[in-house]
Amino acid sequence: MTRPTDSHARQQRDAALRTLDEAIADHLAQAQRSGELQGAPSYGKPLAEMAGWDETPVEFRLPFKILKNAGVSPPEIELFHRRAALRQALAAASCDEERGRLQRELGELEQALALRLEGMRATGRV
Repeated sequence: MTRPTDSHARQQRDAALRTLDEAIADHLAQAQRSGELQGAPSYGKPLAEMAGWDETPVEFRLPFKILKNAGVSPPEIELFHRRAALRQALAAASCDEERGRLQRELGELEQALALRLEGMRATGRV
């Protein structure tokens, strides 16, 4: 049994994608004709922005969206959650010793987070 060449496999994949694109276009055209699209609450309006979109650096919006859609959160998100928890604990701290420890831990975390984000910006990699 012979294996298809890369170009043949690519042609088959491209044809399948064109077929899928055509099926999607046909479905959308049919929904447009039937009035189904016009009945949608968001019809004719811009899509709502995701929470945090504006705060996310432009070069990371697409990679982060892909990760989110895949159900995977970037490690930096855990750092942000940890920072929020430390800030809450710091606000609720009752003694100076605990407050000092939490402030040091928060400072170290914020420095690590800043270095990580700056490294990501510099390299352009998530």
